[in-house]
Amino acid sequence: MTIADLKPYPAMKDSGVPWLGPIPASWSVVRNGRLFVERKETGFADLPILEVSLRSGVRVRRFDGDARKQLMLDRDKYKRACAGDLAYNMMRMWQGAVGRAPVDGLVSPAYVVARPFTGVLGGYFAYLFRADAYMGEVDQYSHGIVKDRNRLYWDQFKQMPSACPPTEEQATIIRFLSHAVRQIGRYIRAKQKLIKLLEEQKQAIINRAVTRGLDPNVRLKPSGLQWLGEMPEHWTRGRLKDAASIQTGLTLGKRYTGVVTESRTYLRVANVQVGRLDLRHTKRVDVPADEAKSTTLRSGDVLMTEGGDIDKLGRGCVWRDEIPGCLHQNHIFAVRCRNGILLPEFLVGLMSSRLGRAYFQLTAKQTTNLASTNGGTLSAFPILIPSIAEQRAILDAIAEETTALNVATDRAKREIVLLREYRTRLIADVVTGRLDVREAAAALPDEADEPELLGDSSVLDAEEVADDGDSAAVQEEDEA
Repeated sequence: MTIADLKPYPAMKDSGVPWLGPIPASWSVVRNGRLFVERKETGFADLPILEVSLRSGVRVRRFDGDARKQLMLDRDKYKRACAGDLAYNMMRMWQGAVGRAPVDGLVSPAYVVARPFTGVLGGYFAYLFRADAYMGEVDQYSHGIVKDRNRLYWDQFKQMPSACPPTEEQATIIRFLSHAVRQIGRYIRAKQKLIKLLEEQKQAIINRAVTRGLDPNVRLKPSGLQWLGEMPEHWTRGRLKDAASIQTGLTLGKRYTGVVTESRTYLRVANVQVGRLDLRHTKRVDVPADEAKSTTLRSGDVLMTEGGDIDKLGRGCVWRDEIPGCLHQNHIFAVRCRNGILLPEFLVGLMSSRLGRAYFQLTAKQTTNLASTNGGTLSAFPILIPSIAEQRAILDAIAEETTALNVATDRAKREIVLLREYRTRLIADVVTGRLDVREAAAALPDEADEPELLGDSSVLDAEEVADDGDSAAVQEEDEA
């Protein structure tokens, strides 16, 4: 069923709330303090830890031996949230960091736990509170020095007005949206699997080209590397330091008393993704001119982060001076290839090849699911060096062979964007009474119980978890 198949309610009335507009005649507008009471219960150290994801609502945090668990030693201070309660992160509520607790558990002291009164179904309000219009209202009720540190305290939250359908209709809306969100999530996951297959196929093409060249009949010789095997006889093997220099970045947090500084944009770890840049959110820093000069990026630099997921460690992308005069922080390496020896794009291919993957995984300093490297290890990275002319020919061949794969990948990514936009609009229109789903919900088949997730992937990006600061990785990124 599409949005076009749903009809508006037969009778509407003015809600008296500007952001909400007209609501169904049978609905009411109620302040949150009449729907929920704050739960402040501590001392339940044996309960599992819960976290709030910006996509998936509240879920049980899975540590799998993660070192972050060591940072949460005093669970007695954590708040109890019972199954069905709503929990939200005070600093990230304006981004949708709210959800319904699936089980009894513990949440950080930085969270607020709201217990619904009888007749109030948390599932409906979890959807409502994540609607864009409602999150905009949250921003108005929040307080802080800067916007991205605004906090929504309980005293403000309980004053906020919310649309409140009759209890039976809340259940109907939950039933309809749970079904719709699951279906859309399945479509998105199918697209994500397709993208993964396309990327694997592309990576196989790159790996073959940068480690064996284009001639299938080329004479081979031992590479001297057990995990690589043979290499073309006419290629040479060296270390990265023989063909490139490595520039370390800016250490943040320094105080420059009595020194003239200049304001410059700099790249954080979050800006450097696998094979691409994400420059939607950059930051600025004030530094002396000489320090800025030594950490300024140049067009053609290969960017690589020093840490992250083990399967991503060592993968980089080429900087094309997208932001002139941009600096980079010390958690990002800038590898500068020497002219006439190594092309930046060829180096990126080597880093992402089987050669690069094996090297960085074997040499990484690893915790449970995070890994890191250092400048010395990067300098010693073994590289294969064809002539510059052959490197260019290999890169041209890769571009030609992967064009169709790139087109298919981009199409699937655009479709995912559209599906997510559709999901967002559908939820917003249903929870604010724009669309009547009672008839549609009644016609739905019975489904086995599944978690009510707003997300569409079991693997979420780090920034999608609305953490409270008990993760060292999150603290570091915030400070950066």
